[in-house]
Amino acid sequence: MPEGPELHLASLYVNKMCNGVVFTGPVRKSEVSKSPDVPFTCEAYRITATSRGKEVKLTLTPIKSDDTKQRLKTGQADQPMDVVFRFGMSGNFRFTTEDELPKHSHLRFYSKEKPCRVLSFVDVRRFGSWQPSGTWQSSRGPCVMFEYKSFRENVVSHLSDSAFDRPICEILLNQKYFNGIGNYLRAEILFRLNIPPFVAARTTLEGLDSEDLCESEKPVKKENTDKKPSDRTKQKRVKEETGDLLRLCHTVPLEVVSLGGKGYDPEKADYSGFKAWLQCYYVDGMKSIRDHNGRTMWFKGDPGPMVPKDSKSPKPKKRAKKEDDHDYTDKKKVARGRSANTTKKQVKQETVTKTPKKNKDARVKQSRSKTQEGNAPHEKKPTARRRKSSNAGPTTAVNFVAGPLRRSGRVTRQKSN
Repeated sequence: MPEGPELHLASLYVNKMCNGVVFTGPVRKSEVSKSPDVPFTCEAYRITATSRGKEVKLTLTPIKSDDTKQRLKTGQADQPMDVVFRFGMSGNFRFTTEDELPKHSHLRFYSKEKPCRVLSFVDVRRFGSWQPSGTWQSSRGPCVMFEYKSFRENVVSHLSDSAFDRPICEILLNQKYFNGIGNYLRAEILFRLNIPPFVAARTTLEGLDSEDLCESEKPVKKENTDKKPSDRTKQKRVKEETGDLLRLCHTVPLEVVSLGGKGYDPEKADYSGFKAWLQCYYVDGMKSIRDHNGRTMWFKGDPGPMVPKDSKSPKPKKRAKKEDDHDYTDKKKVARGRSANTTKKQVKQETVTKTPKKNKDARVKQSRSKTQEGNAPHEKKPTARRRKSSNAGPTTAVNFVAGPLRRSGRVTRQKSN
């Protein structure tokens, strides 16, 4: 699923591909999309993008012209419009020619050049959405990547909220406090700090300050020459041992951004760099448990005291089956497990189609045996006829058998004479 780093990479992709490109005409929406229409039409405009957490904003800016007649055209936008996107499960941007338009492009911006090119919002599952004339969602907190100070202050100042009674792995997905963190990021952050995922969030975060002391005290390290450690250095050592979770919520997503690319793209074939970067999420040897919200949490070691009752970890077993997908028989088993009713029908059809063949074969054998029995007396009739018409000459079968005997008899008589 696209998370904060992927949405930021998507905004960089839009700015790179649309740099210097002039767009024209109305913004077109697909017929199947349930998102609202974008009431923006302009003869010439440009597109820029920015990101904040799990949101991307496209700004459509009309190009001003000296021609007053064009300004007075009805229906032509003369002011910029912001369109805020939320990617859902599979949203991403594509910039292609009109002939190569992706199948699931649900919102399209057409360039003024020839041949025409199109910036498309592609969403296969249609969980994504957009809001014309929109703003950043008010229920989301500051961005973990690009509003780090505000992000820390927001979390530390709200530790008394009831939301922090929940396990740390679940509060990390709360976009009110951790805007941009998603499923794979929470697994990587907790794994690096060796924090059990189902520990109370407040006990994990209550020792952290609203300011990152390690960053502010970097020069103090060089200047401090006292042999006895001060209280601040003691606190720093404890934090270095336990780790600063809020700092990793800032630095780990930036590591993904540094990997480059255009962000999340289901059609992208090479994810080897990202897979090599992962240390916990979907990595062999790791454990997985569904949290209280039904989301799969990947971890190592003890899950913690707040693990859900009757918790199951089906992911490693499913992963083992997926590794054997090259085996045709395993694919059949998976297909039968998913569609039991259809397979039963197929089995019934197969048995129905097979039984007539057996009946046909049996009938053919019976008919053959009957014909043989019916032909048996007809074979005797020629022998009777042959006896009656022995002077007329026997058949070829009789000549083949009796002929040599008669000849051999004649030869012996000649020898005896």
